[in-house]
This record gives sequence, structure tokens and C-alpha cells, in this order.
Amino acid sequence: MTTTGADRTTALAGPWWWSRWRSAVLDGGLALVSALECGAEGIPFARDAGVPVSVGVVFGLLAGSVLLLRRKWPIAVVLVSIAITPAQMGFLMGIVGLYTLAAAEVPRRIIVALSGMTFLGTLIVTFVRVRQSMARGDLTMGDWFVPFAALATSLGLTAPPVLLGLYVGARRRLMESLRERADSLERELQLLAERAEERAEWARGEERTRIAREMHDVVAHRVSLMVVHAAALQAVARKDPEKAVRNAALVGDMGRQALTELREMLGVLRSGDGGRGRAPVSVAASVPLAAVGVAAAAAASRVAEEEGPYLSELEELIGQSAAAGMVVDLSVEGDVRSYAVAVEQTAFRVVQEALTNVHKHAAGAKTHVRLAHRVAEIAMQVENEPPPEPASAASAGLPSGGNGLVGMRERVLGLGGVFVSGPTDAGGFRVSAVIPAA
Repeated sequence: MTTTGADRTTALAGPWWWSRWRSAVLDGGLALVSALECGAEGIPFARDAGVPVSVGVVFGLLAGSVLLLRRKWPIAVVLVSIAITPAQMGFLMGIVGLYTLAAAEVPRRIIVALSGMTFLGTLIVTFVRVRQSMARGDLTMGDWFVPFAALATSLGLTAPPVLLGLYVGARRRLMESLRERADSLERELQLLAERAEERAEWARGEERTRIAREMHDVVAHRVSLMVVHAAALQAVARKDPEKAVRNAALVGDMGRQALTELREMLGVLRSGDGGRGRAPVSVAASVPLAAVGVAAAAAASRVAEEEGPYLSELEELIGQSAAAGMVVDLSVEGDVRSYAVAVEQTAFRVVQEALTNVHKHAAGAKTHVRLAHRVAEIAMQVENEPPPEPASAASAGLPSGGNGLVGMRERVLGLGGVFVSGPTDAGGFRVSAVIPAA
């Protein structure tokens, strides 16, 4: 990409008012040539004016060296060239001065005024000199030659430098405008790249959170039930072998279900297309992490839509908890109907995670599950009574990561619902959620 304007100004800095050393050398050379020209033309001027030749030469050298200031004060250079026009000196300074004036950032009215003054001064001086030459007999042309020569000379010394300067100035301004536009575009691209990186980082964080929530909801409940059944199996293994066998079978079934669901989730993470096969390493390496996360989340959503869970499986979920020794009371209000897949899954996950928390923190406590089908929403509440023994919460040794309530809240709020959780006055815990049906 191109460098910015500030970097370019620093890189091209020259002495004094010049932007580059090359410009300073060029102006110095032009000023030297102009000074020599004016110094040589000062000799006939001194003779005609009746002053010493040295005075005319010094005057010409000083006047011609003014061209050194053409970039700093172009108006002053043109005024000096107009002033010495009657002395028939400073032709180079007049041409270069007019070019610099027309190319500089000067109002057009000043350019027109000074160009007209230069044209008029050159016209008068040339007219007088040619007429004097014809009177002396140096020229034998007709009377028509005097105005023709004066007009041609004035136009030749004025029009070309002004037109060329206007063209170069317009081109320079166009290039500066394009350069500034390129710099602004580069800055905008940098800002867009930074914002894109921020959005990609945000998307990666969101997808990590979503995947972690899915893994937690899918695995945590069944593993918690397995731990509870294993503890019960250990307690009754010698006293009631038949119950121990049933508990062992339940542990095996839940373990297989947990492995199946975990395998499905890992398959989604490995394949961004929802199970069409793993992409080649070279292709996968070229895909941004955010895109992989989006594809994985989309595939996870598709798998969830195909596999459930649905509210129709709620009785089976409660039956599993009851088999683990929990006393669960289910009550359903309103007419049972189907909802959008996301609504049913969220409602199921809320009840599932609430029951898992009861297994973890209030083992043995009686739990009430209420489900209400309303006109425009579905409401659910899971409330457990205090555990029968204070130490029973840690009897099974179930670890808690503190992400269950957070995941439920995120799911419900993501659908525009309301989520409330907290302890009850009786010493238990209540989880409530309301989700719009649409």
C-alpha cells in the first residue's frame, strides 16, 4: 500500500521551503541562468540609461536572482519581471515566473491580472523598440510589422507559460486528490480490517460459548444421573442384588446414551458440513476459525433439530430422575401442542438442567415440575424442597462448574423470554422460565 501523507512529507523534506532537494537544485540553476541573462542585458541598459556599466550589471544580477524565490513568492517574481520589462531584461524570469504563478495555488483573478499586466507591458515595450528600430533603418518592413511583432512577441512570452502552468497545476491537484483519496481509502481499509478482526473474535467467543453450552446440556445431565445411580448401586449392592442389577443396567444405558450424544457433538465439531466427511487438512487450514465455528453451530442446530429433544420426551426425562431416587411431581396445564423446534428444545433443556442441579445440590429432595401451555407462550417451573439431610448435597460427589444457570438464562433470553432463578422461603430452589411460542 502507499505511504500516508505524513510519512510522505517527512520522507521528501528538503531545505527551507523546498519539498525536495531536486527542486532546490532546479530553482538554483534557473536563478543562476536568469541572473547571468539579466547581468548581460544590464550592459546595454546601463549605456542607454547613462549609468555606469557595473551598476547595470549588478542590477541585472540582483533582479535575475529573484527567480530563486519562485516557489515561495511567485507573485513577487512576476511583479519584478514586469518592473524590469522596460529595461528589456528578465525574459527567462518572466516566462518561468508566469508558469510558476499559473501552477501555484493562487486565485485565478490574480493569475489573470498579472498575466494581463505582463502581456500589456511586453506589448508596449516591443511596440516601442520595433518602431525605433524601423525609424533608425534597422528594419525595412512595412508599418503592419510593428503591431504584428509586438502582438506575436507578447503572446509568445505570455500565453504558453500560463497555459502550461494551468495544466500542470490542475494535474498536480488531481494527483494530490487521488493520493489523499488513496490514503483515506487505506485508512478505511485498516479500520475495516480491525473491525472485521474484532467481529471475528466476538464470533469465535460466541461460538465457543454456544458449543460449550451444547456440550454441557448434552452430557452433564446423563453423567450426573450415572454418578447418582453408581452411588446407589454401591449402597445396595449387597443388600438388594436385584435393585443393584437394575441400577447397573440404568448406568449402562445412560452411559451409552451419553457416549452417543457426545460422539454426535464431536462429529459436528470435526465436520463443518454436519457429517458429510472431514475436509482435507489444506482446505480446513485455510478456513477462518469464525467460519468453522458458524458452520459447526449450524450443523449442531441441524443435528439437534433431527435428534431432538422435544417436550414429548419430558416424561422419559422425569422417569430417569425418578429411577435415580428423586421424587418428581409433574403437572401440565393447558392444551398440549407443538412449538417451534428451538422453543421445545430450550424448554426441555431448562427442565433437564434444573433436575441436574437438584441431583447435584439437593439429592433426595422432592421436586415439582410445572409446565403451562398458554396462548402466546409456554411457561415452566422446577422447584425443589429442602433436601432431607444437609449433607446429602455432596453425598454423590458431583462437581459443579457454575455454568448451568448461565446456560439456561442465555438460551431463554436468546428466544426473547424471561428467566428467573433463586432460593425459596422454605429453603429450596426455584427455576422459572417463560418463552414466547412464536
